[in-house]
Amino acid sequence: MRKALRWLLALVVLVGTVSTAGAATAAEPKAVDIKDRLLSIPGMSLIEEKPYTGYRFFVLNYTQPVDHRRPSKGTFQQRITVLHRDENRPTVFYTGGYNVSTTPSRREPTQIVDGNQVSMEYRYFTPSRPAPADWSKLDIWQAASDQHRIFEALKPLYKKNWISTGGSKGGMTATYYERFYPRDMDGVVAYVAPNDVVNKEDSAYDRFFARVGTDECRAKLNGVQREALVRRAPLEKKYEAYAAENGYTFDTIGSLDRAYEAVVLDYVWGFWQYSTLADCADIPADAENATDEAIWDSVDSISGFSAYTDQGLETYTPYYYQAGTQLGAPTIHFPHIEKKYIRYGYQPPRNFVPRSIPMKFQPLAMWDVDRWVRHNARQMLFVYGQNDPWGAEPFRLGHGARDSYVFTAPGMNHGANVAGLVADQKAKATARILDWAGVASAKVQENPSAARPLASFDAKLDKRDVEREPALRP
Repeated sequence: MRKALRWLLALVVLVGTVSTAGAATAAEPKAVDIKDRLLSIPGMSLIEEKPYTGYRFFVLNYTQPVDHRRPSKGTFQQRITVLHRDENRPTVFYTGGYNVSTTPSRREPTQIVDGNQVSMEYRYFTPSRPAPADWSKLDIWQAASDQHRIFEALKPLYKKNWISTGGSKGGMTATYYERFYPRDMDGVVAYVAPNDVVNKEDSAYDRFFARVGTDECRAKLNGVQREALVRRAPLEKKYEAYAAENGYTFDTIGSLDRAYEAVVLDYVWGFWQYSTLADCADIPADAENATDEAIWDSVDSISGFSAYTDQGLETYTPYYYQAGTQLGAPTIHFPHIEKKYIRYGYQPPRNFVPRSIPMKFQPLAMWDVDRWVRHNARQMLFVYGQNDPWGAEPFRLGHGARDSYVFTAPGMNHGANVAGLVADQKAKATARILDWAGVASAKVQENPSAARPLASFDAKLDKRDVEREPALRP
């Protein structure tokens, strides 16, 4: 009888245990899809999802205040994208400083850390523009505050380390973000970021153009540029026909003549920004005896005769506005061209923004950022190209900087990257990025020369070509 009671008691306990275990299993929450988690964020809405093997790619809108100091005074929809790898991987926060691409792509730090990537369209680049647009709210602090709010919204989903990055104006943007919100990111990788501290002092650019490349290459480029101004009359007739054929107008800059000179004066700068020394072989060697067509084609292929039309300027109005209010813009001289051929010189950003938009330059904005970087940089990496004009005025580090670096890739242009650095700097930069992202192995921590990107190169995702835009836009 006792055995029977013990057996019955054991059976009851066993059944209870199984039932409890079953109940516990049933109570476990079902994993929530990443899309649902993204869309549960207040202010986040889906534009589209695009498939890519190994990732989820989302194009989203996020509701932002027009003025972060007075958020009740109106909002706008800011476009962002999320390249989702895994919630347990680090995240790279990227902006190019202009429009965001809606095609899946992976920036170099994202490949290095094998992480997620959040990309932001810069405010006031359409469609991420308030309507009506209060242009006084387009400044570096407001844009940094856009990034800060996006980071705060996504950090609960992507809890691992974050690194911000960007190239050119995007590198500037990543730097400004760090200056205003230094506690957000675990590291910053800024590529080819200009640093125009004193807008009126641009002699560094003149020194750059006096020595970049080789004597032969500089002579060929200078010859074509000069000849395009010598032949102004016949080539402007060609320009008139080109503009009429394409429906181009010149109301913003003021005249076809102003636009023509602006394009020609961009020629040498544009070559070094986008080309390499090897491309000098394609430049007409004897400009004085070249055909009008050869001169036109060379200038058009590098500077682009559509750049200073109303239609060419419209997309970049936010950039020129910022250049004329905070960022500054370079002015260079042309000692190889007689003064009689130059009517306007390098024109100020004011000439490229509709007059209906008021502008006033703030000379202390870049000084403040430069001073902060010199004395407060933490875990920041700046990468420049040896032959890139925009690197003539780089960011520099002072005694207060910690675990921060400025490296220059030999022979590279505005597309300079970590992969183009000399071997020891490449290893050092890769190791620091891995460490900042929290994914450096013990081997890499002990020996930085062992550092390698964690993700394999993907020809579609990892485009290394410089993002080509008209010259004189970083």
